[in-house]
Amino acid sequence: MSSTFVTWAFCAALLASMATKFWLASRQMRHVAAHRHAVPEAFASQISLAAHQKAADYTLVRSQFGLLTEAFGAAVLLGWTLLGGLDALNAWVFALVQPAWGDLAYQLALFGLFSLIGGALDLPFSLWQVFRIEQRFGFNRMTLKLFVLDMLKGGALGIVIGAPLLSAVLWLMSTAGNLWWLSVWAVWAAFALLIQVIYPTLIAPLYNKFAPLDEPALVDRAKALMQRCGFTAKGFFVMDGSLRTSHSNAYFTGLGRSKRVVFYDTLLARLEPTEVEAVLAHELGHFHHKHVLIDLVTMLGLSLAGLAGLGWLSGQVAFYTGLGVSPNVAAPSHALALILFGMALPPVMFFVSPLMAQRSRKAEFEADAYASQHADGQALSQALLKLYEDNANTLTPATTC
Repeated sequence: MSSTFVTWAFCAALLASMATKFWLASRQMRHVAAHRHAVPEAFASQISLAAHQKAADYTLVRSQFGLLTEAFGAAVLLGWTLLGGLDALNAWVFALVQPAWGDLAYQLALFGLFSLIGGALDLPFSLWQVFRIEQRFGFNRMTLKLFVLDMLKGGALGIVIGAPLLSAVLWLMSTAGNLWWLSVWAVWAAFALLIQVIYPTLIAPLYNKFAPLDEPALVDRAKALMQRCGFTAKGFFVMDGSLRTSHSNAYFTGLGRSKRVVFYDTLLARLEPTEVEAVLAHELGHFHHKHVLIDLVTMLGLSLAGLAGLGWLSGQVAFYTGLGVSPNVAAPSHALALILFGMALPPVMFFVSPLMAQRSRKAEFEADAYASQHADGQALSQALLKLYEDNANTLTPATTC
């Protein structure tokens, strides 16, 4: 494998993925704009023209913004790789940190600075998304203070949780031999499962308040549904989603006995009890068909394949030089390999995403069918329409052509 081959393969994947994304987005925008003037006949008696047009406008604005962020992301990716940004950052961090603090500190510093710069480059787009687009369509309820607090909490969690995990990964890459990727995968798998268990009680409450559902009739209805379906949960909780957005949602979280049923307060304010029950039945359908388990196994399988690929690529000089970086001679290049792999993988994986989307769509249909069997199907239909309207999801996507 030559560095020229790596460069051209990377450029081809990036160009093909960007061209496909722009074509799909343009097709979607043309279709939504062409059908903005009238509510689809099937929904004409339930969705107002104003709501339909708001959804169309929201979809168009988000799609246009998505194209801008994609173009900027591609430019940043080329800047980091073929234009030498990562190579320059690596040389500077190595000279500053490695002689005094050693290899591990240098690699952690490189990873940290790379993440910090990436976050700073993304920040203007996040601010525009929240305070201009979401604000314009009446969805945003987040203050600038809360936005900053969330960002600081995310950074703190990245240090407290991410730094020890990254240290373990880098240590294994240095000490576990040619099959280091198996050890790293085992650590990653254990970490992913641990996060599933601790997220509901330790991490999520850092961002939102969770109160027990205090509507006895709805609690009894939900318990009866779960008993009929053979499920148990640790409790039913209401999350103050309205603190940040007016979008509505409900979800299961956790594994085993730590599973919780969580309702956004915005959802409870919008839906009738029978509709809430139907939404809960839909979520139970995902568990009945083992969609959550399949997703977890798929994620672990893909991570194993990815790490095996990285295990081979990290030993190829062409992998580094073909992406615009000189591998280290006087220190390990493990952090470089992780960063490069993380940047080069998305353009390639984009072409696998249709398979994942098709499986996700099938799972949603299966969950809907399950909900219709164990709750009121008409109530589910009404709930989904309300959620579509509340979240300004278009009823005329290009897939309806």
